[in-house]
Amino acid sequence: MNLPNRLTLARIILIPVFMTFLLLQVPKGHTLFPHQDMVAAVIFIFASATDGLDGYIARKRHQVTNLGKFMDPLADKLLVSAALISLVELGAVPAWVAWIILAREFAVTGLRAIAAVDGVVISASKLGKIKTITQVVAITAILLHDWPLSLIGIHVGQPFLYIALIFTVISGLDYLLKSRKLLHK
Repeated sequence: MNLPNRLTLARIILIPVFMTFLLLQVPKGHTLFPHQDMVAAVIFIFASATDGLDGYIARKRHQVTNLGKFMDPLADKLLVSAALISLVELGAVPAWVAWIILAREFAVTGLRAIAAVDGVVISASKLGKIKTITQVVAITAILLHDWPLSLIGIHVGQPFLYIALIFTVISGLDYLLKSRKLLHK
């Protein structure tokens, strides 16, 4: 269990902590303490930041492991899924948008699993990385209620959500085309 894998595991462990801060309300509609949603946003930002950090450290220190290759994308999908489902629950994200994003994640995971059986690795593409960045930016902006830009009347969370949706669909189609070529060799 090297440092990159510990960071990935920390990201997974932070998911229920993030969800607790975001969703725990007593009674319905009242938070436990002021700025509870901001604490959830900070946890999400920190957990998201570990994604790039664990991969960087693993490559830099030559500590790439099979466990890390499995856990890292799983942790990413779990974090984004938890955030989207929570935001649907709070009425901040339309369910159909979350469904398309989650469907793409399941489909890509399935394609990777099928390819892996044949010894083929489908690596993350630039489109996939852009998709992840736009999703994290959108979720973060929504969690922060567009703060600080909302102070001057600028709202970026929802527009970024739809940008993330576009990159989600495009990158999903890209993976589908890549896997089709690789699996028919």
